[in-house]
Amino acid sequence: MPADDLTNRERAILLALMAEAREVTNAELRAVAGLALDGAPRRRLNDRKLVTSRKVGRVFAHELTDDGAAWCTAEMSEPVPPRAGYLGGALYALLAGLGRSGRPLHEIFRPDVEKQIRGAYARLATAAGDWVGLAALREELFGVPRTEVDGELERMASTPGVHVQAESNQKALTDADRAAAMHFGGDDRHLLMIEAG
Repeated sequence: MPADDLTNRERAILLALMAEAREVTNAELRAVAGLALDGAPRRRLNDRKLVTSRKVGRVFAHELTDDGAAWCTAEMSEPVPPRAGYLGGALYALLAGLGRSGRPLHEIFRPDVEKQIRGAYARLATAAGDWVGLAALREELFGVPRTEVDGELERMASTPGVHVQAESNQKALTDADRAAAMHFGGDDRHLLMIEAG
């Protein structure tokens, strides 16, 4: 897709999704970048396969595709788009600097798996301190490699206020619960609880 075919808003959304390196809801996108992906821009970026969007409850969550990441990589050598303003000019200077570093974007912008787990937990739990099944958590963390999630959950379980434990009523477990379980400390763990604070 020609670079001049995107609006500055669409460019900003792609670059923000690149920097986040994870699936984000519109609320999260607003918090980190001051904009949301909805309406015609969402449909355009989805149709061009630069972003995938899915309904999570009543809201959309968006993630950069491989084509979107390739667009961002190519954009590092592009000139400042028209009407980009001072911040846009500074952003494109930063992109050019990243391009000169020679490091691939996936090495620079790595997902914060703990942040993703905490965000998914907050969306699933009615209140802090509720138990959430790992099967539901994994569905919320769509696209995050299981090994990364398990490693981070094990690390988090050693910190105050985070508990990963086995379901005490093993008969209540579904096949999905068993498949989603993580094994550490000699046990299969099925549930996550994060205390308030």
